[in-house]
Amino acid sequence: MSDLREKWNELADIKDELAARDWFMGTSGNLSIKTGESIDGFLVTASGKDKRRRTSEDFLLVDFEGRPIGETVLTPSAETLLHCEIYKNTKAGCSLHVHTVANNVVSEIYGDDGEIDFQGQELIKAFGLWDEDASLNIPIIPNHAYIPELAKEFQKHVNGDKGAVLIRNHGITVWGKSGFEAKKLLEACEFIFQYHLSLLQIKNNIQFPKQTFSL
Repeated sequence: MSDLREKWNELADIKDELAARDWFMGTSGNLSIKTGESIDGFLVTASGKDKRRRTSEDFLLVDFEGRPIGETVLTPSAETLLHCEIYKNTKAGCSLHVHTVANNVVSEIYGDDGEIDFQGQELIKAFGLWDEDASLNIPIIPNHAYIPELAKEFQKHVNGDKGAVLIRNHGITVWGKSGFEAKKLLEACEFIFQYHLSLLQIKNNIQFPKQTFSL
């Protein structure tokens, strides 16, 4: 069980760091990490917990269908099925989902397009995109209330061991081969989103300068 404890602590450390950034407003968000070869499953955040606190009931062990392993009073996060799709279809080791103002606004602005592309941004290198003309494409899917339907839509865009998908007016899910990689991708996405929105605002103000009045 040492592997399980190690993974538990790794995910708890990630949770603490993201909580310090205020990325878990209103108990939102969910995180998971594969437990390794000794146990066929993954740890996922328990539903309804205050993620700013660190407790022994932050996570529970589930199988790759999202069912709890062993007896527990805890309930897996409502979006556990999205994590299942990642682990069943890739070799990813960690998945992170957060709701921020920036990722929600970006997903709404470009939601009708079903995707958004970023080019000329230094931080897309986090995704291994090093060419000068490289472009990062992030799909945007509808926010289906019925989680199995949401998971089915999400699965269409899970086609690599690392990636990111925006859920319109909901949040972003990223995954990577390790906890470090998944956190790196999440940080990169959030920086790019905030930069993009700030740039849009600046351009808008330049185009429509604020009128000044003299008394």
